[in-house]
Amino acid sequence: MELNDVPTPALVLDRSRLETNTRFMAQRASELGVQLRPHMKTAKSAEVARIATAGQSGGITVSTPAEARYFLAHGFSDITYAVGLAPARIDDALALVRDGANLNVLTDNPAVAAALAARAASATLPHPLGVLIEIDCGDGRGGLQPDAPGLTKLAETLNAPNLQLAGVLTHAGHSYACRSRDEIAGIAEQERAAAVFAAERLRQAGHACETVSVGSTPTATHAHELDGVSEMRPGVYMFGDLDQVGLGSLPLERLAVSVLASVIGVYPDRVLIDAGGLALSKDASAQRHGTDIGYGLVMNLQGELLPGAYVAKANQEHGIVRGLRQQLAPGDRLRVLPNHVCMTAAAHPGYYVVDGGVEVQARWPRINGWEQWS
Repeated sequence: MELNDVPTPALVLDRSRLETNTRFMAQRASELGVQLRPHMKTAKSAEVARIATAGQSGGITVSTPAEARYFLAHGFSDITYAVGLAPARIDDALALVRDGANLNVLTDNPAVAAALAARAASATLPHPLGVLIEIDCGDGRGGLQPDAPGLTKLAETLNAPNLQLAGVLTHAGHSYACRSRDEIAGIAEQERAAAVFAAERLRQAGHACETVSVGSTPTATHAHELDGVSEMRPGVYMFGDLDQVGLGSLPLERLAVSVLASVIGVYPDRVLIDAGGLALSKDASAQRHGTDIGYGLVMNLQGELLPGAYVAKANQEHGIVRGLRQQLAPGDRLRVLPNHVCMTAAAHPGYYVVDGGVEVQARWPRINGWEQWS
């Protein structure tokens, strides 16, 4: 099968670029002296996870219990669920531990910690459920301030049967709003310092704090040092996207995922493709880095960038391409580089895998959504 035979729209993954990106981040982790716990929320694929964890400890990060269950079924047992734990998800977490996961969950809330301690105390588990305390390093999303008075009290609540305080975790999501590599490096230092300070406070209060976890693709790429940190959790680096190119996290030629589309209309001022807002997402993040980016830059079937061509408008199932300089006809194939690959990939069942050409070597499924219905 070749890309001309694939039903469109479809997600195309270039394996050689994926492997280049994973080697790069593995080298960064080695240089910075930390473990790499890749975040699988973008890829959501066991096949990708095997490549991303090659030569590493084998630990991964996930963003939903469904992902945790999927990866456990595919042989990944060392899992951090890096979204604040909702009380309704406590039983899911305990079930994963009973089924063999070495699971860490995340909280910053005293009521959730108390509910977690109560439920864990009455559970029968083969080993404790790990708990990480979320720290806010400046993103303003979730987490306690590093100097919050309630930090050590929260740790005391988590000192309960069948629970283990694993450490602290933070995420510099505000690095995505930076405008330069130096600015990202500054955010990376804030991220590191916040996590390390919180960990030291816990240790001084007599609590073990083995894990000091940070990570985003921009900060992992541009951090100068990660002294005191034990692991980093970048994720989008595996594929890359136009926003990451704009942030300087990786070059355009290393973008590993594109959306394959068919031309369905040709007009004097535009070309219509069958990949719209659902296939591409309507994330406009990369537009802040330049003009004529729209909802993605356009390549030919072979993966060569077509200068000046971009998806200017995205309706549900229609994409309007402007800036094309060559003649096309209905049925011709194009590929679109996404602004934010995490959002783009979420609409697709899996990847058509190529290796620098148009021959499809494999199809790799993904785990989508928050629960699986039969």
